[in-house]
Formats: sequence, C-alpha cells, structure tokens
Amino acid sequence: MEPSVARQKYIYPEGDVYDGFWNNEGKKHGKGILSLTDGSKYEGQFSDGLFDGLGVLIFPDGSKYEGEFSNGKYSGYGIYTRCDGMKFEGKFNEGKVSGPGLITFPDGGNGRPRNEGLFEGTKLLKREKVPEAIEKAQKAGGKAKKMKLDMR
Repeated sequence: MEPSVARQKYIYPEGDVYDGFWNNEGKKHGKGILSLTDGSKYEGQFSDGLFDGLGVLIFPDGSKYEGEFSNGKYSGYGIYTRCDGMKFEGKFNEGKVSGPGLITFPDGGNGRPRNEGLFEGTKLLKREKVPEAIEKAQKAGGKAKKMKLDMR
C-alpha cells in the first residue's frame, strides 16, 4: 500500500464531499470522511479510492455498519445495526452477512432459541455458540468508532 501524501477537502461536481488523504494517483487513500448527497457518510480508512480497513458507514435511514472493510464492501468482522435497533455482530464477506455471528433484536433479546451460529445472509444455517466471532466483531466495531472520533 502506497503511503498517503496529502490531506485535502474535495467537493465533487454532484455534491459529494471528501475530506481526507490522497495518494499520488489522486485516489482517496488513508483516513478520510466521505459525505454523499444521499445522506450516507463514511468515516474510516481508504485504499486506492475504496473503503478498506476500519470504518463506520452510516446510511440515510440511520442504519450503520462499524467494522472492517475490503475493496469498498463490509468484509471481515463488524456490527451492522438497522435503523430499528436490530443488529448483527459477526462476520461479513463481500458486503453480506457470511459466517459466525449473533442477532440481537430491538428489545435487547436474542430470541428463543438464541439466534447465534453460522449465517448466510438472513438465514441461520447452524445454531451454535460463537463467542470468538462476537468478540472479534465487537472489537472491530469499537476500533472503527474510536478511529472515527480520532479523525475529528
């Protein structure tokens, strides 16, 4: 990964705003904040113009993802919280739930039986305890939140 060379704010013709670091090729690279005209906002790490590393992505409806990104998509461990408060803590791949994790409902419960185990999208494939995955998701989400605060 090439080092970031300069921090600069840029307003795109359509109104999106990026405030952060760039590489020599003029691509977003390093820490930055991207605010889109649709109300979405990403704060975190970029690599060659894409979300990559730790970050927080907030959608116009208030839903958010906090955790690891790769090639512009949720990938790795993180926490996705819907606007109604329901959340998934666990593993993501290519922007989708994929692997071990835990669902928590808006009332704070996990369902009966507990919605913990191996997921593919919205489907629970195998019910089992996955404490390591939940811990990794919580750590990644916490680090992403802390980075977001450090950028201000």
